[in-house]
Amino acid sequence: MPTTKSLTNKVPAKKPAAKKSTTKKPAAKRVPAAKPLFDAKYLEKQRKQLLAERGRYITSATRLKAEADSLVEEREPGDVQFDEESGEGDTLAVERERDLALSAQARAAVEQIDAALKRIDNGTYGVCMVSGKPIPRQRLNAIPWAAERVEHKAGGF
Repeated sequence: MPTTKSLTNKVPAKKPAAKKSTTKKPAAKRVPAAKPLFDAKYLEKQRKQLLAERGRYITSATRLKAEADSLVEEREPGDVQFDEESGEGDTLAVERERDLALSAQARAAVEQIDAALKRIDNGTYGVCMVSGKPIPRQRLNAIPWAAERVEHKAGGF
């Protein structure tokens, strides 16, 4: 049978507060800013190339959309035969859908180019958006709006 002495809770004695150290830690070393990946001359060359490509894609997208719209406008309702002798209805529909798809692809390229121009402005141009590693200059010369390294774009990693 336990004694009353063992059942009572003992309160531990208070420990004295730790003294603050009077020694100072050395100041953190200042890390120099990372060297830019590309010089201003290269970035300006890329900007000009991006703007030229942007203009070409906008022109192409506008032209293709207009062609798709004209295919609809030039036809009158009931003007197309859908019998075995004439495949004109199918051909016009396919041409229109093709033109609309190509126009959408051109507009998507414009969005990618606009994003690349923003990366030039904010200093992240040429940095892979997936890995954070530099995109090789050869890739940027071929596709100036590239946002990923080849291995990530191809799905290798």
